[in-house]
Amino acid sequence: MSHLTSPPPKHKGEHKGHGLPRGSERGSSSRDKDRNVTVSSSVPMPIGGKGSRTNCSQSSSQKVPNRLINEKSPYLLQHAYNPVDWYPWGQEAFDKARKENKPIFLSVGYSTCHWCHMMEEESFQNEDISRLLNEDFISVKVDREERPDVDKVFMTFVQATSSGGGWPMNVWLTPNLQPFVGGTYFPPEDGLTRIGFRTVLLRIREQWKQNRSTLLENSQRVTTALLARSEINMGDRQLPPSAATMNSRCFQQLDEGYDEEYGGFAEAPKFPTPVILSFLFSYWLSHRLTQDGSRAQQMALHTLKMMANGGIRDHVGQGFHRYSTDRQWHVPHFEKMLYDQAQLAVAYSQAFQISGDEFYADVAKGILQYTSRNLNHRSGGFYSAEDADSAPERGMRPKEGAFYVWTVKEVQQLLPEPVPGATEPLTSGQLLMKHYGLTEPGNISTNQDLKGELQGQNVLTIHYSLELTAARFGLDVEVVQSLLNSGLEKLFQARKHRPKPHLDSKMLAAWNGLMVSGYAVTGAVLGLERLINYAINGAKFLKRHMFDVASGRLMRTCYAGSGGTVEHSSPPCWGFLEDYAFVVRGLLDLYEASQESAWLEWALRLQDTQDRLFWDCRGGGYFCSEAELGAGLPLRLKDDQDGPEPSANSVSAHNLLRLHGFTGHKDWMDKCMCLLTAFSERMRRVPVALPEMVRALSAHQQTLKQIVICGDPQAKDTKALLQCVHSIFIPNKVLILADGDPSSFLSRQLPFLSTLRRVEDRATAYVCENQAYSMPVTEPCELRKLLHP
Repeated sequence: MSHLTSPPPKHKGEHKGHGLPRGSERGSSSRDKDRNVTVSSSVPMPIGGKGSRTNCSQSSSQKVPNRLINEKSPYLLQHAYNPVDWYPWGQEAFDKARKENKPIFLSVGYSTCHWCHMMEEESFQNEDISRLLNEDFISVKVDREERPDVDKVFMTFVQATSSGGGWPMNVWLTPNLQPFVGGTYFPPEDGLTRIGFRTVLLRIREQWKQNRSTLLENSQRVTTALLARSEINMGDRQLPPSAATMNSRCFQQLDEGYDEEYGGFAEAPKFPTPVILSFLFSYWLSHRLTQDGSRAQQMALHTLKMMANGGIRDHVGQGFHRYSTDRQWHVPHFEKMLYDQAQLAVAYSQAFQISGDEFYADVAKGILQYTSRNLNHRSGGFYSAEDADSAPERGMRPKEGAFYVWTVKEVQQLLPEPVPGATEPLTSGQLLMKHYGLTEPGNISTNQDLKGELQGQNVLTIHYSLELTAARFGLDVEVVQSLLNSGLEKLFQARKHRPKPHLDSKMLAAWNGLMVSGYAVTGAVLGLERLINYAINGAKFLKRHMFDVASGRLMRTCYAGSGGTVEHSSPPCWGFLEDYAFVVRGLLDLYEASQESAWLEWALRLQDTQDRLFWDCRGGGYFCSEAELGAGLPLRLKDDQDGPEPSANSVSAHNLLRLHGFTGHKDWMDKCMCLLTAFSERMRRVPVALPEMVRALSAHQQTLKQIVICGDPQAKDTKALLQCVHSIFIPNKVLILADGDPSSFLSRQLPFLSTLRRVEDRATAYVCENQAYSMPVTEPCELRKLLHP
């Protein structure tokens, strides 16, 4: 096999041998300093010579659409006018490959992926390359966000047979769907140090014709090895590992990889990884009186502050970009993903609970302000993403970051007003530029702008505290804050007139579930009913548009139609494990925020369906996909890594524990133990790869707190006790409202609730741990002492 250096990046997942969770293996920025493309193959493929880039600019109105024109996915529709004879993933393509005995070319990406755009422009719109594909291959295009099962299986192959992975992912398969060559982005033609896509196609065509039997044997051998490597089961183990040991090792591995100066873990590119921050907060809580506990808190809070001050945060329009291309969180890859907004809102809310610093609360509110403004469908659901690329001006070719960057001249023209009271002549624009680090030549280095698209441009990054900026110009802090806020608002209004980035209007059940959690948790922590209402509307959307009542199954996707309607593919794309796990988590968080038991009831139904469709009765844990849905794929996987999104098995472990706490059903506790036991070897080997599961392991071995509030849901004293609970960081708890109705859903699940009484007819709280109840308390201050001694 041949390993060749070229864009886009190998996303860094390993640090100091510990295997830190991958920040993301999504398509990446054109400015990444470390960019690798990898060709993995069963046969040697030497590199070729120098070539050129092809760009076809023919408008879609002059082209004949291919089969993808009938799809709903924004990503597939972006390729509907390629001259490539694309098929969607399905039996029609597989049958044709078998009938004509041709290899399948599988290309996987998503609609806001920069390097997917590049490869389409350079290769898939190229008539000569398309002719090669059409004559010698059956070409299949997959939206990885629609079919995460297909993506995971073949990404496993690419990562196992090369030094990395990413998107676009391009894999060549036998007609029986066995992979034999794989890679990420390919330039169209050979360069001095990298192989071109045309050369790859010609050599695979030759090998398929001349050396097919060897190729097929090697493919089968690799697939067999992958099956053995990817198997996760309980084996002979009876119990999961020690939570104390796994916590300690996970913390030490994170500590070793920590960036003392800028926060975060590993080198650039740097990704927000909420699962790590959540682990550190939980570690702090159980080690508060130790040096390691203080260190864990400091690492998490410092990382969140540095991210929020950096350019990875959109200071003008709020929300967070996908990742930072540098160590300083300065120049981001500009796409914005729904799942990042959802998880970061929770992380900043937790930081506020722990620190009491309003800075973190403001960041959380800003994230959700962005989401409700830019990613919220009128029916309550949430769109998937906004692109990194956009046109600098209408009619121009899209460039990465064009919507978000600023020149000094633009800012000076927008903010020319003099600032009264300053110790030197100063305009509002100069004040903003000083605070956010804007310079005349631009603050983006050439190392992060290899294509020269961002010369003279600036990314807003907070360079000084408000106090330092105020002192520099002899102004009051409040005056500086007001001037900066006013300046950012003017930039925001001016930015509205720029061509907007492409919106991926696909809606995914999993990411909507994460967003329900984001709004519910933040709304509860900050005591903001309007945020909880967004969570309620999101859950209603899921039940109305992404749930099949007859079968009890979730749908994976739906799409924004014309006039605010919601459309579905036909046949529907059914949910995967992550859809169930993340939606169940969202519903549990929403119950605790709203105290509406209907959401808890639906969570129980979905968990039953999840168990029926995905549980591995023999090996323990959950498969990522239904057996029937993945028929024909060479592997059926269990996701074993917490990355930019937590592993669905990690989330499921937490869900099972919480559901047991809400219902007392022992089978869910048993399932949780089987799941944790099945992943024992992975946790023991690389605990830092599964920080969210290590958290679940701790919750399982320490047991959850049951916090019961007896009272009228609408009464002030009940709300005061509930808000007291929400204001404290208590990750391992279930919060139950007992309204005194013995026929209520929760009273039927937990009969002991009917034995708990209000004291002097006042709202009363009980805390249960290890089946032992506290004395009843009626004052929030007393409850706080019980919960946070």
